[in-house]
Amino acid sequence: MRFFKEKPRYAGTKKKRKDMPDGLWVKCPKCNQLIFKKILEENLKVCNKCGYHFSLTCWERIDYLVDQGSFNEFYSDLEPIDALEFEGPKSYKEKIKEEQKKTSLKEAAIVGKAGLKKRKIAIGVTDSRFIMGSMGSVVGEKIARIAEEAINDKIPLVIVSGSGGGARMYEGMLSLMQMAKTSGALSKLKAAGLAYISVLTDPTMAGVMASFAGLGDVIIAEPEALIGFTGPRVIKQTIKQDLPKGFQTSEFNLEHGLIDIVVERKELRDTIYKFLDYLS
Repeated sequence: MRFFKEKPRYAGTKKKRKDMPDGLWVKCPKCNQLIFKKILEENLKVCNKCGYHFSLTCWERIDYLVDQGSFNEFYSDLEPIDALEFEGPKSYKEKIKEEQKKTSLKEAAIVGKAGLKKRKIAIGVTDSRFIMGSMGSVVGEKIARIAEEAINDKIPLVIVSGSGGGARMYEGMLSLMQMAKTSGALSKLKAAGLAYISVLTDPTMAGVMASFAGLGDVIIAEPEALIGFTGPRVIKQTIKQDLPKGFQTSEFNLEHGLIDIVVERKELRDTIYKFLDYLS
């Protein structure tokens, strides 16, 4: 009988596995590939296996599109107020404070002037992190004002939309009025003979798509972005029918004439510049 268990060979020499630090890897939601975060950022946040375009913040958009250090932000002091004293599970005032803390933004859009390959442009970007990039009074005011700045300086306008929330329900009719305000400002831009390029990213929906996002002289979209008015799930529930494959994607909208071109992120800067050069 054995009274003692024999120790396994090399007992005590096995190294303890180190825990992997959080945040080093990102999982692609489309192909499930794990991507080293630094590599993903170097590839402009596009999956190098399947081409999935990850969402970008408004500041990342600016960094990727315009000349380094050229962006001058305008109207950064504007922030929303709760004119209707909206109450729900969470009040609008609480929602605003929560979103401002989470994103370090005062609103869902930033606007300003910058250089694009040394060409001076006016630019606006909406950020889906802030109440889904929805358009309230401040977003509409900023878009209208930057269009007016473009008219005053006689420079083209580029707006990058990432707004899945459409018009902001917390502001009711005040939000819906921004559709007319932004469309009117862009009409003046067109009358002045200045180019406007609209870039649609995932998602661009509802009141935003039905106003300034859909009015570009050229409408560009990133691959596989969700673009439309009402979401496909709501449409399917309403009409009680299956929707076509790829419904409301960039490619579907291109095929049906709603947009002009689908452009991968790495080619977006050059493509915008070429269109601006042609239109001017």
